Amino acid sequence: MATTDSMESGGLITCPTCDHSVPQNRGNKRIICPKCGNFYDRDSAVDELRQIRRVNREKQSPNEIKDRDEDKDKSSGTLSSIASFFQNLGPNRKTKPTGPHSRSNSQASSHLSEPSSKGSNTELPPISQSQTPSGKRTPLYNVNGGPHSPRPSDTKEKSTSKADTNNQRVNTWAQQGDSNISQITASGNNNKLVYPVRTKTAEQLKEDVLLAKESGNWKVVQDFYATTFESFLEINAIFKRDPCKEYKTVEEPGLKFELVQMVYEILLKLPQEIQKVVLKSVINSLLKDKRPHTKDDLRAYLVLLQNPQFENFTTYVIFAHLLRQIAALTDQDHHFLVHWMKGLKKQVFQRIIKRLHNFISIRLFPPKPQDLPPMAKCTWWIPSATKVLALLNAANNLTSPTLVQYSEFYNPTLDHLDLMAEYYTWQNPSSCAGFSFCQYPFILSINAKRTILQRDSEQQMIIMARRSLVAKVQRRQMPDVGMLFLNLTVRRSHMVSDSLNEIARKQHDLKKKLKVTFAGEPGLDMGGLTKEWFLLLIRQIFHSDYGMFTYDKKAGVHWFSSAQCESYQEFNLVGVLMGLAVYNSIILDIHFPPCCFKKLLSPAVVPYNNPQAMVGMTTMNLTDLKTVQPDVANGLQNLLDYDGDVEDDFGLSFQVSVTEFGVMKTVDLKPNGSNIPVTNENRKEYVTLYVDWILNKSIYHQFQAFYHGFHSVCASNALIMLRPQEVEMLVCGNPILDMNELRKVTTYDGYNSQDQVIKNFWEVVLSLPKDLQKRLLLFTTGSDRIPVGGMSEMTFKISRVGGTDLLPMSHTCFNMLVLPAYKSKKTMKLKLIHAVQNAEGFGLE
Repeated sequence: MATTDSMESGGLITCPTCDHSVPQNRGNKRIICPKCGNFYDRDSAVDELRQIRRVNREKQSPNEIKDRDEDKDKSSGTLSSIASFFQNLGPNRKTKPTGPHSRSNSQASSHLSEPSSKGSNTELPPISQSQTPSGKRTPLYNVNGGPHSPRPSDTKEKSTSKADTNNQRVNTWAQQGDSNISQITASGNNNKLVYPVRTKTAEQLKEDVLLAKESGNWKVVQDFYATTFESFLEINAIFKRDPCKEYKTVEEPGLKFELVQMVYEILLKLPQEIQKVVLKSVINSLLKDKRPHTKDDLRAYLVLLQNPQFENFTTYVIFAHLLRQIAALTDQDHHFLVHWMKGLKKQVFQRIIKRLHNFISIRLFPPKPQDLPPMAKCTWWIPSATKVLALLNAANNLTSPTLVQYSEFYNPTLDHLDLMAEYYTWQNPSSCAGFSFCQYPFILSINAKRTILQRDSEQQMIIMARRSLVAKVQRRQMPDVGMLFLNLTVRRSHMVSDSLNEIARKQHDLKKKLKVTFAGEPGLDMGGLTKEWFLLLIRQIFHSDYGMFTYDKKAGVHWFSSAQCESYQEFNLVGVLMGLAVYNSIILDIHFPPCCFKKLLSPAVVPYNNPQAMVGMTTMNLTDLKTVQPDVANGLQNLLDYDGDVEDDFGLSFQVSVTEFGVMKTVDLKPNGSNIPVTNENRKEYVTLYVDWILNKSIYHQFQAFYHGFHSVCASNALIMLRPQEVEMLVCGNPILDMNELRKVTTYDGYNSQDQVIKNFWEVVLSLPKDLQKRLLLFTTGSDRIPVGGMSEMTFKISRVGGTDLLPMSHTCFNMLVLPAYKSKKTMKLKLIHAVQNAEGFGLE
């Protein structure tokens, strides 16, 4: 533990809060821990800060001192120095609280109330306060003017009786010149909290602002804002719907969100002096941080988090400490905050996310480093902001549909970090202790995750190649280049069987770079043969005649056939294909529903040394079934919505009928299901079991082989960071299509970009509807999706051919379109549409 002696003697100094040790230079005292932001020693910190202020005062001129004192008087006791803010942040671990809401004492600020000996005084006093004869501090504020003093007769403490044991009571105060202010007392078991009632409405505030603009006197508006944010008590007094209620449920935060937004919108249009007063009041609120926190504290944090002033980097010091206090809350407090955040409007939710992203980005790459504290002294900034962002992400995941797209939590700035260093820190917590963005993968973009996954796979490829080289040398064999690759030789006439045999024989080489050779055909694989192998193999496996997968035309997806078979090796092969595609950056035209990728990550890492562990089993619902078999899902939904007698009208039992190879068979959904009728009371159970049988149990062995095939190639902990939607993007590419971007990367053979034929081509393409644009991309590349990184990662070539009566042709292995020189735009459009509409895509029927 750090002591004053250790601080003065040099060497290492250890934080009493987080046990983080840093060097302590002689003659240069450290006050705040650079990791967690708490104090080493509060008393010495106070002395140090007082000395700093004394030196600064000596440097000021008499006029500057006079101006500062006048400004201090005008602010009615608000803090005049940011230093006063720092000296009161962070709890002292050695301090023992004296009551449920008491906190550590500090000599640094006269604004902090001392807890009573009984621990019953839990009031949060504002800056301006009055002492009552009973010893209680009473916050005073007049929304229409300055502070007023209560009558002594009104402040006398009344005797309590059994009739006064109500949890809430209202005491009306006689204010001089103002009848709108009263005081609400909320009493608990051992504490009392006095709420000043604020009746200011948004309309009244607007009127005050208009009058201030006309008269030039902003005192009323300034007093309102100064008092509103000067304590958590005042924040609740103005923004809480009903101070008489406690609002202790996760469903209802009890906040006037519309008033919060109006107050902040008006604030940004007010003079800078008032905005500075608000920041000082926010500092004063944060000074009163206490533990344990009440629900009112959580409401205040939620209100302060919406403050648009924190978009300016000059306020980041204050914003950082607000984020630290929110991040340091207990799990139960976070639980309430997460559920309350769901009630925010989409625009407000997005603004908070953007604000946090900017905070993280500017802290990582500051445009003006001199305007922010050194990174070494505030390493806790970024972890705190990321943890608060995690609360918003959790709130977003709890809503259906989500408030924002999951991609809005991506921070592209992080793509420029040393991502592998972040990954290794996450993977090796014992040797690389510290914060890593990989702990919060929602903030990493799909590009960043792909980079980590590919580099991790490259490292595994290098390791496998190195092992092969060592084995060759140990056997005294001549090394060759082929040993560095996964070399597959297949016959076109036996594509599936040869691929199965090659992959089974070379299981230990799956993490090497893939190269394919077609037997009896000369050629060097520079990527084209590998892509052709993928496309031809997928077309054959997914054909309906092959019987491995079923295709639903309405949903446009394939699903695993539930028919039992002797071997599931073909399903394992499909999994291997998907894994190889990810490892080798190949986009596959596979149309699986989203729930397939959810199952593929259940679990994300194969259970170690336990081949019998259950895999691919996850909770499914009707929404998932609609993406696989929409007609069946609609029928089940109708069953749930039926108003009549289900048992008499439907005559169902807990069984499901399925056709396998032309033979109808029934399966019980539960023991003795054939004798259990479906009724109005148990129909929800029937639907749940039905969905689980279709998406989980009926295809378990097929999906198990598919799962192990994929993870035999992609056995990386980086998969833990991926969402199911992101796995789909890695396998199938990005569905967002922009033909203007494709135009930028296109090269030409026999044409140039200024030829009229090419101009006509792009005019036609850009005028096509999105579905035809996707079919054109499918026609020319074999997939209607683009790489994860966008069109810039694609190669696309337009080659010239003679004969204007021909249709356009394509070589999907090389992303090449063979285009005749049509003389008119009309002919170009007709020929192009005819070609793409009559071309059969791989995996489509």
